[in-house]
Amino acid sequence: MIIENSKVISNIEIANNIFLLTVRSPQIASHGKAGQFCNIKVSNSNYPLLRRPFSICDINNDEVSFLFNIVGEGTKILSGKKENDVINILGPLGNGFLLNDDFDLAVFVAGGLGIAPFPLLQKELKNKKQIERFFGARTAAEIITLDFEESHWATDDGSLGRRGTVLDLLDSEINNFTNYKLKIFGCGPTPMLKALQKYSEEKKIKCEISVESAMACGFGICQGCPVEKNDKSGFYLICKDGPVFNSSDVIL
Repeated sequence: MIIENSKVISNIEIANNIFLLTVRSPQIASHGKAGQFCNIKVSNSNYPLLRRPFSICDINNDEVSFLFNIVGEGTKILSGKKENDVINILGPLGNGFLLNDDFDLAVFVAGGLGIAPFPLLQKELKNKKQIERFFGARTAAEIITLDFEESHWATDDGSLGRRGTVLDLLDSEINNFTNYKLKIFGCGPTPMLKALQKYSEEKKIKCEISVESAMACGFGICQGCPVEKNDKSGFYLICKDGPVFNSSDVIL
């Protein structure tokens, strides 16, 4: 865990109210893994008081990227950061995706901003595993491509790709992959992750999910991000034990 003052390289609005922030953060870049996150102090004052958690989107040499949308005062402040501004970042935090288990086809499933961890995950899997990508959003205007090629797309209103949910899209294609050992990697809104849990259990496909939560401290001190264990024996902390979990281990 590193605290690093990081210089803004770029902060680009890539879709309506959706930004891709890139900072120079050599120490975090050298340790970050796909699925981990960082807690960012969005201003130099004590307002907002709490840091904001963001998935590590990508790492290029000593640069780290984060994808976010404007949902409140903290992200509004962050959206105004300019080149050469300095922001304080705590990370990398949590546990990333497990990549050394037995599978030969990685299936990415994302809803909306859930696409955030997949550029780095794709980079970590390159030349090691085959990859299929299933991404969904409410409308074409909310699609975030992040330069992904040969991906499957779904929109709720049918304005791009298949009409329906990303799970509908996945189910329409899943029989094309029967000759592979599959593993699903999911990230997105909780209702989507719950549906993906059920789907992967029914299909008997290994699945890891990146769980969303407000994570004030980022390393387990505040106890503010519990998720119930599937055996009902207690709770995990999303920031410390996750945010990536085997989908069968948690109750969302």
